[in-house]
Amino acid sequence: MSYDPSNIFAKILRGEIPNHKVYEDETALVMMDIFPQSRGHTLVIPKAPSRNLLDADPEVFSALMPLVQRVAIAAKAATKADGIRLAQFNEAPAGQTVFHLHFHIIPMYEGQTLAAHAGGKADEDELAALAKAIAAELNR
Repeated sequence: MSYDPSNIFAKILRGEIPNHKVYEDETALVMMDIFPQSRGHTLVIPKAPSRNLLDADPEVFSALMPLVQRVAIAAKAATKADGIRLAQFNEAPAGQTVFHLHFHIIPMYEGQTLAAHAGGKADEDELAALAKAIAAELNR
């Protein structure tokens, strides 16, 4: 299967759909997941087009993984989470629902179970506040 530039993340990257941006540079966009599995669920999306890690340019990973780590540290600090889950899905049978490479940074809280992947939509005001808090931690 080939990359489809009409996927929702490609539209977000082109500015066609709004998002709760945490951070952006020449290689990636970091934003809040509007269907979070936990409070502070953040996405790191490379700007380079690929369906997933199976067809991504290895140089994209070289540029992206330090940012994934920084965002995970910032999300944990901003949310006071007990841990961080990193998830990345490749093709529909593995749970991928948006066919543009992306990484889920999911804060984990002791004693709390995760919501379903792509479950209920979060409160917009809470997402905006979380984006600001995580961005502040990234800038420390």
